[in-house]
Amino acid sequence: MTATLNNTRKKLRASSARSSQTLPLHLPITLKLPQSNLQHVTAITFLLTTYAKYMKATQHIFYCGNSVIVNPDTLISLSKQQVDYILGENPIKMSSMVGFGSSFPMRIHHRASSLPSQVLLSKPFNCTEGFQFYHTQNPNPNILTGAIVGGPDKNDEYPDKRDNYIHSEPATYINAPFVGPLAYFASRGSA
Repeated sequence: MTATLNNTRKKLRASSARSSQTLPLHLPITLKLPQSNLQHVTAITFLLTTYAKYMKATQHIFYCGNSVIVNPDTLISLSKQQVDYILGENPIKMSSMVGFGSSFPMRIHHRASSLPSQVLLSKPFNCTEGFQFYHTQNPNPNILTGAIVGGPDKNDEYPDKRDNYIHSEPATYINAPFVGPLAYFASRGSA
């Protein structure tokens, strides 16, 4: 999979280099908000991918200012950068998707993920007794594979702490829009 990602990245860079007027792409993540940053990034990535498909189907381009031409490939390239960043091609080399890659969040803010199986414990515990597991520094005993956490902070750092819900809490509104771009790139062999 890594080889496929690297090959796709090289092709995208080569196609961008052939066009003298493309949208400058500097930041890997489009937004740096204080809370659940990736909810906006995944939604924008979905919209970029969807609009690029529309532009390609209608042979549409648009201009930013007087000189920058934006074509479907520009939007797809930007979308791919966002996907790659979320999946671990970022300054800390950590995927924001739990269970993906060699480094991913291990202490997410998710009750079922952080509690051990009652089958393995000698006795059941009530709701308030669960806090002993919440406050531990141990990795979550249950990996919530595929969940995307809130994401990095404004400095591209991810404090892997269960009590830091702003960055470590997964949510369906983060995951849901990410499915579209993943399906798009997977169908083209570039996921």
